[in-house]
Order: sequence, then C-alpha cells, then structure tokens
Amino acid sequence: MLLKVLRAKIHKARVTEANIDYVGSITLDPDLYEPIGLVPGEAVLVADIANGNRFETYILTGIRGSRSVCVNGAAARLVRPGDHVIVMGFGYMTEEEARSTKPRIVLLDDENAILRSIVEEPGQTA
Repeated sequence: MLLKVLRAKIHKARVTEANIDYVGSITLDPDLYEPIGLVPGEAVLVADIANGNRFETYILTGIRGSRSVCVNGAAARLVRPGDHVIVMGFGYMTEEEARSTKPRIVLLDDENAILRSIVEEPGQTA
C-alpha cells in the first residue's frame, strides 16, 4: 500500500494576485518552489490561512525574483491578495519510506522572501 505523505511546503506565502480570467493553477516565482523540490505542473494543495479555504491546483512558473504568488482561475475566488497561504506538495510512498521522509519547507516573510529553510523531522511541527 502507498501512503500520501507531505514532502514539501511553502509556509505563509502572501498572495500577490488573484486572476479569475486565467484557466487555472497557481503561478509561483521559481525561487520559492525550487529550493524544496517542487516542479512546474506538479499538483499542490493550497490552504488559505485567512479563511480556511483549501483547494488543489498545479504549479506554473512565474517570473524569477518577482516573489509572485498568483492564484488563477476558479480558485481565485477562494483567496484575496494579501492573504497568506500554505502550498503543500505530496508524494506516494511505502510505509517504510513515509516513516523516514523529511519534508523540505521554506518559511516566508510578508514580502515572500525566504526567512529560512528547514527539513522537518517526521512528527515535528514547524
């Protein structure tokens, strides 16, 4: 059996734009997702800290260095610019792999600059 396990997280990203007229996805500055191993096209779960909304979408590459976090399409109705979100990537693993997996996390400030990167020990909270 495979388990769905957290492997990467962008914590407290500030939404810079919500674009309802785009087909879908979340556009991210690659400087935010590359350090933790997320890739363009990858499915991610997004949780809005301000209102509790959660939605699944996929990553599109934004402009490097822009610190942009743009929620597109229908999901743009679930967030507002200025909201803080958590972007989570998961992987399917055996129970043995899951027990030893250490999620990679970046913690962001209000300008979407990386405050610090951590590797979370299994069972630890960031």
